[in-house]
Amino acid sequence: MSDIEQFGYREQLARSLSTLDLTVYGMIFMVPIAPYAIFGFVWHDSRGMVPLAYLIGLIGMLFTALSYASMSRAFPVAGSVYTYAHRGLHEIAGFFAGWLILLDYILVPALCYVVSAIAMRGLVPSVPAWAWLAGFVIFNAGVNLVGIRLTARVNLYLLGFELLTLVLFVVAGLTALAHGAGAGGLTVKPLYNPAAFSLAAVAGATSIAVLSFLGFDGISTLAEENRGVASNVGRATLAALVLVGALFMLQTWIAADLAQGMHFSSLDVAFYEISQRAGGDWLRIVIIVANAIATGIANAMASQAAVSRVLFAMARDGKLPRFLAKIHPRFKTPYNSTLLVAGVSLIVSWIFSEHLDDLTKIVNFGALTGFLLLHASVVNHYWRRQHSGDWVRYLLCPAAGFLVIAYVLYEMDAKAKELGACWLAIGALYYLVLTRVIKKSPALELDSAP
Repeated sequence: MSDIEQFGYREQLARSLSTLDLTVYGMIFMVPIAPYAIFGFVWHDSRGMVPLAYLIGLIGMLFTALSYASMSRAFPVAGSVYTYAHRGLHEIAGFFAGWLILLDYILVPALCYVVSAIAMRGLVPSVPAWAWLAGFVIFNAGVNLVGIRLTARVNLYLLGFELLTLVLFVVAGLTALAHGAGAGGLTVKPLYNPAAFSLAAVAGATSIAVLSFLGFDGISTLAEENRGVASNVGRATLAALVLVGALFMLQTWIAADLAQGMHFSSLDVAFYEISQRAGGDWLRIVIIVANAIATGIANAMASQAAVSRVLFAMARDGKLPRFLAKIHPRFKTPYNSTLLVAGVSLIVSWIFSEHLDDLTKIVNFGALTGFLLLHASVVNHYWRRQHSGDWVRYLLCPAAGFLVIAYVLYEMDAKAKELGACWLAIGALYYLVLTRVIKKSPALELDSAP
């Protein structure tokens, strides 16, 4: 009996991903150069202590990654936090965990397209934003429809390109600092500046910075395409998070010191202007192109793959329309879910094309609230149900992760919380209609393979 058959499902997706593939997928989803796009907003809210915001975010996400690793071993099926809360807490908790994480996963591709369109518009102003948006959506949908192996292969090449551009920035930035640019060298102020430090301010900045980390959790959505043992998903999750977190801190530390004394024309192009100070116009252009490709193709492609698997898992369990659980007979991909995500991404990216900051904050609300339910699932499943004596892994770590994320949520922008609450209310209404009006049984339909 396979891993998923014990939960009442049959094998439908192609098991073709190695631990390396999963790790690369997680790194691509997070985007090693993700701070390029949101550096200005984090720099402003953190009062210049950008690497500190990323460090706090990394600590909180490490606890979350440990919880993902624990639950992926217990329930090695697609669905990510939806499946974990469903199986580890209660079906109702699972529905709302899935609903909340959908706010993240559905909007992340749109966010990527907006960031890329902004970057490319600066280079080629004659091409309208909608053209860039449409081009990115069509390309990514096509690759994801063909199959996860092609996605993994493209991811590997894109990761190499991103790391190359990051090396160029680090070398140019350190050289510029050594020659007196910005702070005139690496200082401790980006990590801790007592004259400007405020815990509330840094926590608020962290609520934006954690956007860069979102994606390590997407590895768990590919659990049914992992060709190794179930623990490979957890190992890849932790490896991708630590590697990318270190890169985030390195580049933002250099950028924060280079930014000393600068006045940006706009917060959403802050990193581009810092790159110009570091290496001249050629580096600015390289950074813009790299960011457009990394977000508009690499990150968006990975997030489209992730959300289509969550939609597939929820539809397979009868929580969303059945057509979303259909698998392509040749490519073994959830093609209806993939096409739906592409369409929604195009619409949302067009609506928010001039409101990048608002879209960023809404995305984070969905992910962070979903993570709270994930941590609760670990405690309930391992500590309460199975009476595990490993109190560090199954009680202390998830409790610490819960508290860190809860505090970041508390300090989050009020508008983001209001919009997130609206999304939650829509989900509650949908669930009531599903169970009270349509009178669909809330129990899992284990024989419901499409």
